[in-house]
Amino acid sequence: MTPLAEILRPKSLDEYIGQQHLIGPGAVLRTLIESGQIPSMIFWGPPGIGKTTLAMIISRTLQRPFHTLSAISSGVKEVREVINAAQEEEGSILFIDEIHRFNKAQQDSLLGAVERGTITLIGATTENPSFEVISALLSRCQVYVLKEFGEKEMGQLIEAAVRHYAKQGITVEMKEAEALMRISGGDARKLLNAIELVVNRNGQNGTNNHIVLNNDSVTTVIQQNLAYYDKGGEMHYDIISAFIKSMRGSDPNGAVYWLARMIAGGEDPVFIARRMLIFASEDIGNANPNALLLANATFEAVSKIGYPECRINLSQCACYLACSVKSNATYMALKNAEEAVRRWGDLPVPLHIRNAPTKLMKGLGYGDGYKYAHDYEGNFAQQEYLPAGLEGSRFYEPGNTPRENETRRSLHEHWGAKYGY
Repeated sequence: MTPLAEILRPKSLDEYIGQQHLIGPGAVLRTLIESGQIPSMIFWGPPGIGKTTLAMIISRTLQRPFHTLSAISSGVKEVREVINAAQEEEGSILFIDEIHRFNKAQQDSLLGAVERGTITLIGATTENPSFEVISALLSRCQVYVLKEFGEKEMGQLIEAAVRHYAKQGITVEMKEAEALMRISGGDARKLLNAIELVVNRNGQNGTNNHIVLNNDSVTTVIQQNLAYYDKGGEMHYDIISAFIKSMRGSDPNGAVYWLARMIAGGEDPVFIARRMLIFASEDIGNANPNALLLANATFEAVSKIGYPECRINLSQCACYLACSVKSNATYMALKNAEEAVRRWGDLPVPLHIRNAPTKLMKGLGYGDGYKYAHDYEGNFAQQEYLPAGLEGSRFYEPGNTPRENETRRSLHEHWGAKYGY
């Protein structure tokens, strides 16, 4: 039996629901389609909002040969087969679902055909293409962001489903839609699947031609109603962002809530621990070096224990990091130094701090005048460690925390006015 979502799949731009910023009258993508000249493109958006359907409509509207591959089950071999077939056709469109799952070699295999115009590529991804699509391919494609369906679009889908069942002699009375909206989470496919499941379940005896959809009837059939969290999609990045920002904002309550959301969604605990390990250096740093030690210990514990017990380790670390004093001084020091590298390029290493393992290097002055710090009082000797042109440049600015203020005093005692600490 054909699923309801497939039966109701739009066949034209006028039937298409949502994404009016792209395909509404006068919108950029609709204008391109109507001109008959479309670029290779990538559709980026959450699941179930019409990426595949839009690609099919474009092919049908332009009467172009349409090839489709799934990055989950296809590789370089299948890509080459499509490209070879496209060479015998005119204007072939290749649609690749979940293109972010292609590795670099697989994405590289598309470049030549896209550049020559042998194929027009349409990729679909739930993940940010800036991170998941190689720059060479990304530069050859136009990225279009598709938006999650809101109540208006979901209502239109419900009405379409009601009309379909009416044609089958089944009256579907929609009294309450909150549960359906909550379960589907903006995913059209989930919404239609849920409606179909409820209608089929209530009509199993073959005599019930009047079905009432309300919150109770929906939740009775759809037993689980988990918080929406797509660990392979954009929501994955939104929730980890909320988690990090809560810790940065010193709010353990927000941090542990978003942690619980990730746990409920089945997020990889090693991913969560790895992000906390990065956070410990980026947002706390030397204001509290113990944060890095605890985050690393948590990473080790999570790697050994796994779910469900490791969620306790994650909670301990998240609350500790959120409550810790904050400083991004070491992170900013690196950013400042990287900017100097970009601006000034590869400046030569001063001769006195170069290594001199051979006689030739010693003869060229490598290492001459180097002061071995441990030979001096306090294990410190004034000398230049930066290349010519950057003398006195201060990249590291200790934060205003007790530990970092102590570091600032020590640096001032050593360097005096050189760096201005």
